[in-house]
Amino acid sequence: MSATRSLVVASNNAGKLREFRELLEPLAWQVSAQADHGISAAEETGLTFVENALLKARAACQGSGLPALADDSGLAVTALGGAPGIYSARYSGAHGNDRANNAALLEALADVPEGQRGAQYHCVLVYMRHPEDPVPIIVQGSWPGEILSLPRGESGFGYDPLFWVPEQGMSVAELSPELKNRISHRGRALTALLEQLGR
Repeated sequence: MSATRSLVVASNNAGKLREFRELLEPLAWQVSAQADHGISAAEETGLTFVENALLKARAACQGSGLPALADDSGLAVTALGGAPGIYSARYSGAHGNDRANNAALLEALADVPEGQRGAQYHCVLVYMRHPEDPVPIIVQGSWPGEILSLPRGESGFGYDPLFWVPEQGMSVAELSPELKNRISHRGRALTALLEQLGR
């Protein structure tokens, strides 16, 4: 039995924190949020999910003195040239306003017919042992689907009510948390990360 590992998650997003705690719970990792260490959100000045995840992980390491796990994720809609992409959380102009972001997405896709509304959720995870870690572990996960014309379901967060998962026949917001954690972009990325860590 290996010793318990401590880890700070470089996020203030309650939905993400909940998912990470649920995903890491079976491994007995001691997970804290960056806010628990008085760390403010890092400025996301990168142009890619990878760049932003690295910025967030380094800031969390520096502020906590612990290994950090940072996630940068979002929705890329094919008909919108990959938008909202890295701007997913602030697509409407208001950061973290799920209702406004969903409304902005529906407006942008108003003239795009069903069958041409393909999209992918993307997640990049960065695990950094210390702020000067020269070889942080970087993994990615993606989750293909389609964008609905009306929201469905009450679970999840972000664009989940609009993201249709064809193989499940329902939106992400209609999935159980357990199933979502297993098949989501974040779940897939975390599985890849744990393999890299030798778990």
